[in-house]
Amino acid sequence: MTKLTVGFIGLGAMGDPMARRVAQAGFDLVVMDADLDKAREIAAATSGRVANTGKALAEASDVIVTMLPSSAVVRAVLEGETGVAAGLKPGTVLLEMSSGVPDETRRIAEELADKGIHLVDAPVSGGVSRATTGELAIMAGGSDEGFALGEAVLAAMGSSIIRTGPVGSAHAMKALNNLVSAGGFLIGIEALLIGSRFGLDPELMVDVLNVSTGMNNSTQKKFKQFVLSRSFNAGFGLDLMVKDLGIAMGVAEATGTTAPFASLCRDMWRDAQQALGTGLDHTDVARFSELLAGSELHPGKK
Repeated sequence: MTKLTVGFIGLGAMGDPMARRVAQAGFDLVVMDADLDKAREIAAATSGRVANTGKALAEASDVIVTMLPSSAVVRAVLEGETGVAAGLKPGTVLLEMSSGVPDETRRIAEELADKGIHLVDAPVSGGVSRATTGELAIMAGGSDEGFALGEAVLAAMGSSIIRTGPVGSAHAMKALNNLVSAGGFLIGIEALLIGSRFGLDPELMVDVLNVSTGMNNSTQKKFKQFVLSRSFNAGFGLDLMVKDLGIAMGVAEATGTTAPFASLCRDMWRDAQQALGTGLDHTDVARFSELLAGSELHPGKK
């Protein structure tokens, strides 16, 4: 059986380890990124190749992965005389692994279907650490045929792959997952601030939460590691979280779902972005809660 060639577009904090996992699984790799030096670095490390244009990458690939900041960037990469769409071959699978807008994902999928291209939206959860080990949770929306063609590539990057339904459903699920994660983070930080002002040690509070019903992903994997340590470098951007929460609220509005707590959560993250600035880690949102409370969180501090 001929070895498949995977074209990978977007080699940022998540895309870098994900592309390496694809190469480690035995696929031939062709990469492209706005940062040419990054693309060359990964190509050299994986015995892969660098594509100078999206068209050239598409012409060389059986499966294409996009891991980009937004649906708008995905569309920009696809369009134009040298864009990906210009080089796509019928039967190619596009695994759109960005955190995209569901309705825009559906529109792109419909446009590509006319060319005989299968689009599967396959966003991920798990962060840089699980991307590095190939243990991401992957949500997948799309046709059975498209999923079957792309499943082996997805399996190279994730240990849990869950079908969510038709195209666009996975992007909706990813945004809603991040809504739940964002809400859990904020309420947990506020609980630590209340307890700290009362006289409780925040580190002790995290230990109690993690053996009690208040446990969540943030109490387990973020509070001690990135907030109490004051490192604020979990590897997922505050700007991206705000974008994903906007997508989640867009889904709520499109479905006519009244969601006041979700709306408040989105507003608080957006306010934090405006107050703290752009380009920060999402765990920096704790500093916004600290500003509102008038105190900081430190291990051992009461």
